[in-house]
Amino acid sequence: MEFTAQMIAGLIGGTVVGDPEAKVNNFARIEEGKPGCISFLYNDKYVHHLYETECSVVLISENIEVKQELKPTLIKVADAREAVARLLQIYESMKPKREGISQLAFIDPSAKIGEHCYIGPFVAIAEGVEIGEGCVLHPHVTIGRNAKVGTETEIYSNAVIYHDCRVGNRCVLHAGCVIGADGFGFQPTEKGYEKIPQIGIAIIEDDVEIGANACVDRAMMGATVIHSGVKIDNLVQIGHNDEIGSHTVMSSQVGIAGSTKVGQWCMFGGQVGIADHATIADRTMVGAQGGVPNSIKKEGQALQGSPAIDAKNFWRSSVVFKQLPDMWSEMNRLKKQVAELQDQLSQLAGTDLS
Repeated sequence: MEFTAQMIAGLIGGTVVGDPEAKVNNFARIEEGKPGCISFLYNDKYVHHLYETECSVVLISENIEVKQELKPTLIKVADAREAVARLLQIYESMKPKREGISQLAFIDPSAKIGEHCYIGPFVAIAEGVEIGEGCVLHPHVTIGRNAKVGTETEIYSNAVIYHDCRVGNRCVLHAGCVIGADGFGFQPTEKGYEKIPQIGIAIIEDDVEIGANACVDRAMMGATVIHSGVKIDNLVQIGHNDEIGSHTVMSSQVGIAGSTKVGQWCMFGGQVGIADHATIADRTMVGAQGGVPNSIKKEGQALQGSPAIDAKNFWRSSVVFKQLPDMWSEMNRLKKQVAELQDQLSQLAGTDLS
């Protein structure tokens, strides 16, 4: 597909500076741009790339000041990062969608498949499954018995939805993710660990995206629930009976233990760990490798460290931590001096001054 700068500006509400007929047919990073490509710049820290790029068109935030002559045509917008996200969404929506069912797929006769779906080779769909309209199931997807998938959901290769679980509308499940595996429930006995049957389900609501090899465990009883708009990165573990509030985002390798309730609009950096049976307030932000051992009741906090504390306090403490060896040496030196002074005072106290 090929677009002119003027066409793009019309789609995103921008203003063209330069040749409105400049044509592009691909996206590129600004430092790697070639003729026929479009890129973007939202931070004036990297404005030097604008003078060097070979891109034909660049989306640029209005607050960036241009001080040299340029090769590319500019499209000025309020926020170039937001504008390129919208443009990529438009570009993706214009791609032709695949339809049809591969002869190499297995679909149980009792399953219900909506119109305009694509079901690739070696997909396995068990009895009682319901798949909504416009879904895309890539090769080797497995859908367990009585599971339900909403409309326009895309499931990539080797993803698995276990029996009875539910996935909503417009979701994206990336390769290898698992919805509804057993929760980690075992009862210690004298002979070892006895498995506790996990008879609940996992529910994924609308507009959720789950990354590659991420896992959402089914509940022991009831449901593990991922509410609408949640975005989960690769290699994330959501424990049994967890509830994740709407529009919460999690980076890679986050782990949330069972029966924890996470509020709305929370943000967790990579490798954050949250203990079981905790309640996390809305809009909580936890930095990378943060450890949360207990509930967080106050909304809107930014936390860091393990155990997680106020982020500003953490960074101040980190500065002190780096100085601990020197502070330890200084403290020992002062203790020695104090001991020497005390010894001298004791000697003076015992001297006859008459």
